[in-house]
Amino acid sequence: MTHFRISPDSTRIGWIGVGVMGSSMCGRLMDAGFQATVQNRTRSKTDPLAARGAKVAATPRDAAADADVVFSMVGHPHDVREVILGVDGALGACREGAILVDMTTSQPALAEEIAAVAAERGVISIDAPVSGGDVGARGGTLSIMIGGDQDAVQALEPCWQAMGKTWIRQGGPGAGQHTKMMNQTLVAAGMVGICEALLYAHRAGLDLTRALESVSSGAAGSWALSNLAPRIVRGDFAPGFFVEHFLKDLAIVLEESRRMNLALPGVALAEQLYRAAAGQGHLRDGTQSLILALAQLSGFDWRS
Repeated sequence: MTHFRISPDSTRIGWIGVGVMGSSMCGRLMDAGFQATVQNRTRSKTDPLAARGAKVAATPRDAAADADVVFSMVGHPHDVREVILGVDGALGACREGAILVDMTTSQPALAEEIAAVAAERGVISIDAPVSGGDVGARGGTLSIMIGGDQDAVQALEPCWQAMGKTWIRQGGPGAGQHTKMMNQTLVAAGMVGICEALLYAHRAGLDLTRALESVSSGAAGSWALSNLAPRIVRGDFAPGFFVEHFLKDLAIVLEESRRMNLALPGVALAEQLYRAAAGQGHLRDGTQSLILALAQLSGFDWRS
């Protein structure tokens, strides 16, 4: 690959992690013309992409062996460390001049560490977490928050364009992750407000669908209100984003806030409420399942 020339015609990609988000995101790159080699811990999850022409690799290292750009979209920081820096990790197979792009929401310090280790091998590492959930992943309308080498980020534009509606470089390594922590802080407060508002409307006897039509177009409007509140009304708690992963994100926000000597009581409250939801069995449900925990606090079952 000519350094930092990226095109569907000539650039080979590896993709590690094809869960709720990763499968659709990799699919968008394949739709744009990129040939992909995919890898996932549960191999059967690669079947839909394999049916569309993707090669399947046994390990992250194998996925990176012939790739010019390697993407990862996994669950937790320890997963990121394993698939990139581990014994069978992608970095071990990357050639000089390759680019690693971690799109997992992870720790800023880990993004900085990976970038430093990668640089020793002549590899560029980019942190590029996303927001927009399963809807954005399927539709290619994600917001992509990017940290890393400016020239590499610019060269990756054909990839960002396939997956996102907005992509902005925020600074050097770790800056994308810090921006995602800002995003999750906003989301945390918003989801508590949405669930409490729906509980209020329910108890007041309002038609929830009609009430949402009124408030969604006003000052209270948000992506979550437009996309997740209707799911709550329908009783759809399938994950666009897992409670388990949101708890991971909130833990990172709180860890970073302590490091920066910040008091973020709203995030702390949201984290406790989501822990209650997890304790009630909703760890693998979508973040909108928070309303089930809040309804229980008021003594009723939202599903009934």
